Amino acid sequence: MSINNFSKVVIVAKDEWRYWLRSKLAMTVLAIGLLLTLSSVVVTAITMHELSHARHELQTTSDKSFVDQPDRHPHRMVHYGHYAFRTPSPLSTLDPGIDAYTGNSIFLEGHRQNSAMFADQRQGTALTKLGSLTPAFIVQTLAPLLLILIGYSSISRERELQTLSYLLAQGTSGITLIAGKGLALLSVVGLIIAPLAVSALFTVSAGESLLAVASFVVGYALYLSVWVLLILLASSVLNKNSSSFTALAFIWILLCIVMPRVASTTAATAIPSTGKIETDFAVKAELRKLGDGHNTNDPAFKQFKQSLLEKYNVNSIDELPVNFRGLVASESEAKQTDVLNQFAEQRMHAELKQTQVSRYFGWVSPMVTIRSLSMIVVGTSIETHHRFLRETEQLRFDFVQGLNKVHIEKLNYQDDLNRNANAAATQKARVSADNWKILQEFNFTVDSANIRTQRSVPAFLQLLLWIAVLVGGIKFVGKRLS
Repeated sequence: MSINNFSKVVIVAKDEWRYWLRSKLAMTVLAIGLLLTLSSVVVTAITMHELSHARHELQTTSDKSFVDQPDRHPHRMVHYGHYAFRTPSPLSTLDPGIDAYTGNSIFLEGHRQNSAMFADQRQGTALTKLGSLTPAFIVQTLAPLLLILIGYSSISRERELQTLSYLLAQGTSGITLIAGKGLALLSVVGLIIAPLAVSALFTVSAGESLLAVASFVVGYALYLSVWVLLILLASSVLNKNSSSFTALAFIWILLCIVMPRVASTTAATAIPSTGKIETDFAVKAELRKLGDGHNTNDPAFKQFKQSLLEKYNVNSIDELPVNFRGLVASESEAKQTDVLNQFAEQRMHAELKQTQVSRYFGWVSPMVTIRSLSMIVVGTSIETHHRFLRETEQLRFDFVQGLNKVHIEKLNYQDDLNRNANAAATQKARVSADNWKILQEFNFTVDSANIRTQRSVPAFLQLLLWIAVLVGGIKFVGKRLS
């Protein structure tokens, strides 16, 4: 573009702004958009800061509560359990992602894998499930509507006022006119993005990477640019303001409201997953085959018992240098964990496949694209949640087996066997509370910025394709503008 054409583009953009400044509707919509974005950024940031502090305090309290338990039988501590909390990532102040639905803490205990708890949406009312006013929701869903209200008449207004032919006769080409209107709308995008960008930059001081921040801001800028191009194309093609607004309102409903639901429904239909009740029954059926780890006489441990006698070259379990009950508990836990992990991996694989299917709809809906891109870059996507589940499961297994090791090495077999004979026997079958200091410090962090950015590449390509197609359409229409 030549300097002369660029100056014309700037003049058209300034003229559009003069029109908006005179229009009460445009200024009201712009003020509402800025106010919503700013307030959502502030409120969400405060909420996430308080939540992060609360989770840290709860984790510390949980650790202290476990370590401060008195002398007990080690297997009682296996069932006493422990909590693991996930602190939010720095950028989650702008997009909490699926964390609001999946939960942020897990109760860890022996013989079972519990699901994450304390999800905000599970504790909310039905109205909160429609969508919280987070910065991500504002920019993903409401910002396009605000842009439509401001720019739907960009070109069609010139036709209705019969100034389009005058502008074209003065030497302003159709492409230049559309570019000027687009520049004005992009400046509005800049105003909407500014609070988001500033807030994202503040997360750098909390440990977030500049790469992640840049990817986040650029992703939203591209998304709103898609809407600017859609608005310009509709306003250029349609002759009347009413037609342009109606078409754009329909497109907004289709792309922002309908398509995300279609994507999730299609994914659930294409990749069916087993229900919780079915899965629980299947897990219990498999676990029954492994035997009861609380019963050393269970036939399932007959071969294990024989292998121990041969290993230690003794004739009975009473002659073993270690506690047989503890060995059975440890062996049972290992086998049960293998089964539980198999079912967990199957469930997570199905969830990931469903997510991938829904992300394919980003080729037909930029809303689906930016939602996926945002959660991936922020670190609140399904991939991050699955890693949280795997790491907490490893933490659970290590802490349970650590207690089983105490059971094996620190508690005499006969004392353990006779623990319920009387009060003195019960007291003798306890171990020192010093053995509870086996917990590993748990501090979950999201994936590195490089990994998150690599995962978001398909979403960026989807947005760039949208932009390329719309720019091509605008060039075609602009050359024929009359």
